[in-house]
Amino acid sequence: MRTHYCGELNSSHIDQEIELCGWVHRRRDHGGVIFLDLRDRAGLAQIVFDPDRAESFVIADSVRNEFVIKITGKVRHRPEGTINSDLTTGEIEILGYSIEILNKSKTPPIQIDDEHVHDDIKLRYRYIDLRRSLMQKNLQLRSKIVKELRAFLDNKGFLDIETPMLTKATPEGARDYLVPSRTQPGNFFALPQSPQLFKQLLMIAGMDRYYQIVRCFRDEDLRADRQPEFTQLDIETSFLNENDITSLTEEMIDLLFKKVLDIKLPSPFPRMSYQEAMNRYGSDRPDIRNPLELINVGDLMKTVDFKVFSGPANMEDSRVAALNVPGGCSLTRKEIDDYTAYVSQFGAKGLAYIKVNDVTSGREGLQSPILKFLPDDVVKNIIERTKTMNGDLIFFGADKTKIVNDALGSLRSKLGYDLNLLKDKWAPVWIIDFPMFEYNNEEKRWESLHHPFTSPNTDDIESVKKDPGGAISRAYDLVMNGIELGGGSIRIHDAEMQKAVLELLGIEKKEAQEKFGFLIDALSFGCPPHGGIAFGLDRTVMLMTESESIRDVIAFPKTQTASCLLTSAPASASTKQLQELGIKLSKPKSE
Repeated sequence: MRTHYCGELNSSHIDQEIELCGWVHRRRDHGGVIFLDLRDRAGLAQIVFDPDRAESFVIADSVRNEFVIKITGKVRHRPEGTINSDLTTGEIEILGYSIEILNKSKTPPIQIDDEHVHDDIKLRYRYIDLRRSLMQKNLQLRSKIVKELRAFLDNKGFLDIETPMLTKATPEGARDYLVPSRTQPGNFFALPQSPQLFKQLLMIAGMDRYYQIVRCFRDEDLRADRQPEFTQLDIETSFLNENDITSLTEEMIDLLFKKVLDIKLPSPFPRMSYQEAMNRYGSDRPDIRNPLELINVGDLMKTVDFKVFSGPANMEDSRVAALNVPGGCSLTRKEIDDYTAYVSQFGAKGLAYIKVNDVTSGREGLQSPILKFLPDDVVKNIIERTKTMNGDLIFFGADKTKIVNDALGSLRSKLGYDLNLLKDKWAPVWIIDFPMFEYNNEEKRWESLHHPFTSPNTDDIESVKKDPGGAISRAYDLVMNGIELGGGSIRIHDAEMQKAVLELLGIEKKEAQEKFGFLIDALSFGCPPHGGIAFGLDRTVMLMTESESIRDVIAFPKTQTASCLLTSAPASASTKQLQELGIKLSKPKSE
């Protein structure tokens, strides 16, 4: 029906007769001459209709925004002084010969060029929202990213293999979405949180190199970079160690940024241990563009009279840390109060600070309500250790280590944006040497920091059993600008080690056999050393398009309550469907 896309036309097409199809973006009547901006996924083209062609002029006069039309015309130069340098088609226009209305449109609830539409309206009329230039570009870039990822992995000998969507619940750290079985009443499938076990089975099967761009499902609370269903690039390999896998995937990400964005990332990507990341940044997803760092000052606070500091300084699993903010003296009391309220959501009971007006004047050059509790030598050592300059401000955190890390780590990130401290455009970093386990104080048991199939960095089963808290895993995460793009590990390939890890996690032998018997059996039939990584495709596209939310790079996303406003899903099932599944609903209790 057309010879070209609208956005493809330029001065090389001058004097050519062409046919275009698309949506009327805007209609203008200038003194008897009608201008139509015609839009398709490639861009805009300006069509001119004059009264000399009476039939087409009348039709052009009747069209409105979002009508779908087809036009025939001739490409010509725009008159002098009317060139639009903001458009790729800005040097040309099309003299319209004929016009056909393919479909009319009601007045849309969303103006295509309005950037201030409420999210609920956008999601309810998503098919119109997707017509916006930004959304078109985002989804086109997403398609290009997927194409480049596939090309890279295909060239490296990886096989694209699908794994089941209807499977069995596995411990991935979130709730499963369950699917009732009609043929086996009372039993349920689980939608996969990841293809973890199946890709390990593919390695046992000798497939050697596997990848899949796969949908995953997690029934968890949502946020800007999380959805109940999401897409990940899943990778697994045999006979490669963690350095081989991280080097391979680093090459892939480096090439992706070069081909899609024409950006050269720093190479090689820096590596940082989990412990260093937590000590310096309070997070295992640090944005290393931000120069602010947490500095331990607990040893200086052990003997001070101020119990807020000396208490945590003398307790296990507690921390006293300082955060020096260059130029922070300019912060008003209200701004400091706002930051205090901000850290309270992470469990911090307050936010102590010292303003350094003149570092050479000793105590007289400082301003803080906590100074009276700190001896001169402690103050002097704090100033020296934090390398504070005139005009700086020091924030303090003192509490359980997790609370201090969460509070000051988040404050560090917020200050980085608020004060425009971020130095570089792109800053990748590998986080390595994660603890194998973390202890759940509420449930009094060990939990996997990643998942139960991650290998420890030792083959000595007894040493892992003896000191779970000291065990280090062979895991690795790739973080870019404070966003975790991907994470993976070398997997356990020994059946006895896998049994020991499950036992440490409080999974008894009977339960382990019931849930993971098929995997444990498979490990005993010649399982090769193997490992892999998974990249969140939605997060990667969000980062590369500089979008604020992954909803801006997913065609049909869900809301914060995991619902689809477009289709009104989830919805109730009919009585007949429930009867076929053997399900009876109980009425919710009244308030």
